[in-house]
Amino acid sequence: MKRKLNIIPLLIVAFMFFALNGYVLSGLGTLNQSTWLSPVFWVFIVGLTFALFYAIQQMRIQGINRFFQIVSHTFLIIFTAEVVFAIVLLLGDVYRFLFSVTGSFNGNGFHLLARSNNWVYFAFAMFCLTIALFAYGITQGKYAYRVIKHTLYFDDLPKAFDGFTLTQISDVHAGSFTNPKAVQKGIDLINAQKSDLFVFTGDLVNNVASEIVPYIGHFSQIKAPFGQFSVLGNHDYGDYAKWPSEAEKIKNLDQLKAYHNTLGFKLLLDEHVELHKNGEKIILAGIENWGIGFGERGNLNKALANTATDDFKILLSHDPSHWDAQVKNYPSNIQLSLAGHTHGMQFGIEAFGIKWSPVKYRYKHWAGIKTENGRYLNVNRGFGFLGFSGRIGIWPEVTVIELKRK
Repeated sequence: MKRKLNIIPLLIVAFMFFALNGYVLSGLGTLNQSTWLSPVFWVFIVGLTFALFYAIQQMRIQGINRFFQIVSHTFLIIFTAEVVFAIVLLLGDVYRFLFSVTGSFNGNGFHLLARSNNWVYFAFAMFCLTIALFAYGITQGKYAYRVIKHTLYFDDLPKAFDGFTLTQISDVHAGSFTNPKAVQKGIDLINAQKSDLFVFTGDLVNNVASEIVPYIGHFSQIKAPFGQFSVLGNHDYGDYAKWPSEAEKIKNLDQLKAYHNTLGFKLLLDEHVELHKNGEKIILAGIENWGIGFGERGNLNKALANTATDDFKILLSHDPSHWDAQVKNYPSNIQLSLAGHTHGMQFGIEAFGIKWSPVKYRYKHWAGIKTENGRYLNVNRGFGFLGFSGRIGIWPEVTVIELKRK
């Protein structure tokens, strides 16, 4: 029996969408009262909407293609810019309404003030600025790699590792790359840090192991004296792709694991290694993806088996929700955890003392360093991108952490 489609939510969304566009058109009409404005505006909006529906239908059959990317990104940019325009315009309309009401209370009669052209021009300027920001994020921002450095202090860091450095990247999502030369700049930036250790915290691909093949020559250049280590992320398991059989899905995962080895990455699957220096050691552990809502595969107990409570430990775990759920209160001390996954949603602001992204409403800690119970967590903002082919305000990150003994 087919499930009945509930049309009411669709009607509500459609009404809100066309109400938004009608309000935007009213603002544009303040600046330009030409008779052609309204029909041209609606032809464009309706045409773009139908193109999006068609692109979605084709994407379900053929997968994500160039047409879908162009249409979906155009729709996203225009829609976001319209929301910004409408918010600014609404502030002006509310002000003029309230001012008119105040005037009526003073006995001047109620005459709604006309919109200020200057305010509408300001709203339109914000509309254009939004489009410009998205254009920058798509063409430049997604490859605008940043090095972010942290120095962390520990009472129990072995003396031999005082000043030890590690470079972390996360969320490569190789299937999204379109510019090998830009990716190479990121690789050069990683190697330029000359860290003692390199770690990768998951999501090498979007869905299919073959996505990394064109970039094996790039990522295999990464070298560090104490080695290159990695873990899997939620996208690496192929959970978001359709497979002819479970056997094909498993084969894909096995191939991806083999590619880690080809890259020169030691893949840690619920296991640990000992890093030795001048007769002392630290533990580097890595678990399979463990994330609330994204598969709780990893086994922390297994990864730390046969380690001592007072060993100095660094944990690679893709999803930061694992830290809150298990790691920060784990009986055996895990001094530093390294995660990724959030991408900072590839959109937000980190400037002038402000740190905000919509992803904060999903994750308690979504970027940078957090400390609790004497333990540290670093969430890398991601090296690549997914979904939205760009970054605005949350730039791709190469993290460098220096360990210091107090």
